[in-house]
Amino acid sequence: MKNLEKTIKAFGNVSRLKILQYLKKHRFASVGDIAAGTKCSYKATSKHLSILYRVDVVDREQVSYEMHYRLSSKLDPVALSLLKLI
Repeated sequence: MKNLEKTIKAFGNVSRLKILQYLKKHRFASVGDIAAGTKCSYKATSKHLSILYRVDVVDREQVSYEMHYRLSSKLDPVALSLLKLI
């Protein structure tokens, strides 16, 4: 039940929803690209991505000096259902 609560809370922020929309459209992007695409600061975008990463909604990969993110390949059914609504 605790994991369900954390997942739902992760989706409960408009900035994180914009980030997820961006990743649905672009598949794989750096923090800077996501920040620019969602009109959110780099620092805030990084914080929101960290929250989404902790609940396994996004995966990350170091590419040179940048961190890149994509939607997780191991989404639980709740997260998958919520993503379809975005």
